[in-house]
Amino acid sequence: MQFSVLQQSMIQAMKDHDKARKDSISVLVSATKKIAIDAGCREDIPDEMTDQAILKEIKSVKEQIETCPASREDLLAEYKARLAVFEEFAPKMLSAEEVEAILKDKFSDVLATKNKGMIMKAVMGELKGKADGKVINEVVAKLTV
Repeated sequence: MQFSVLQQSMIQAMKDHDKARKDSISVLVSATKKIAIDAGCREDIPDEMTDQAILKEIKSVKEQIETCPASREDLLAEYKARLAVFEEFAPKMLSAEEVEAILKDKFSDVLATKNKGMIMKAVMGELKGKADGKVINEVVAKLTV
């Protein structure tokens, strides 16, 4: 996701007077800027940093939904609306079948060891940000049985 697209979407939400959407996108813009400043690149923010910030915020809002008390329907609705906006901008993740194909193709030598820890260590560098960690873990568990 290009950072400029995120900014344009926020501007459009402001023009549409959609406060909830603007606030959600603003969270993504702020998180991306923070990561970029920490990495020392204020001007040209790479797409990977934007994707990293979006995935981090999605994870955070999912945790908020899980820990939200059932009696707080207003908060829960707000979190779910925010998650829906975040997911619009999220990078496409690999499916379990695609992850399995990549593992069998590129990491067959590591898979042969049946050492789940070593496999995860080798694989996560390649697939981090491209596939959900839970999906990767499930595929590795299936292949090491």
